[in-house]
Amino acid sequence: MRTETLEVDKRFGEEYAGRYVFQEISWAKRSRIIQKYTKYSQMTGQVVKSDYVAIQAETIWASLKEQPPHKPITLEKLLSEEDGIPIGLGELFSQIVNKLNNVGLDETRFLSEQSEAKNLMQKSQSSDSAKNLGGHRGSLKGSQPRRFKSSS
Repeated sequence: MRTETLEVDKRFGEEYAGRYVFQEISWAKRSRIIQKYTKYSQMTGQVVKSDYVAIQAETIWASLKEQPPHKPITLEKLLSEEDGIPIGLGELFSQIVNKLNNVGLDETRFLSEQSEAKNLMQKSQSSDSAKNLGGHRGSLKGSQPRRFKSSS
């Protein structure tokens, strides 16, 4: 499995400075993380709710194989809204982990579309008002959950 090493200077704070090593995770591990934080409709199979922050935090945690000796990163710190890691450091970790685990723009866009579609559906009170949401009629092609993706 591929690895990526990151040397962090003191720009995010002295406590985070040091060497971090990330390793690609297995497909099974990634799938289990997504399943853990995603709820699907039993009737339609569509995504009802998904905690994208928790999915990303768990993916970072699962990929993190080495960190500085004082262990500044914990899953709790990655998930914390009050005492979490700096935004810039979280974004840097996310970029590395997404690249390492082949989470491309398509999957990121798909997850964003699910979130936006959920917000639109919650605002809609009837099928008549749903028809007036920017002209979308029938099924939304991009709104069906993807079960697998073939890569050549």
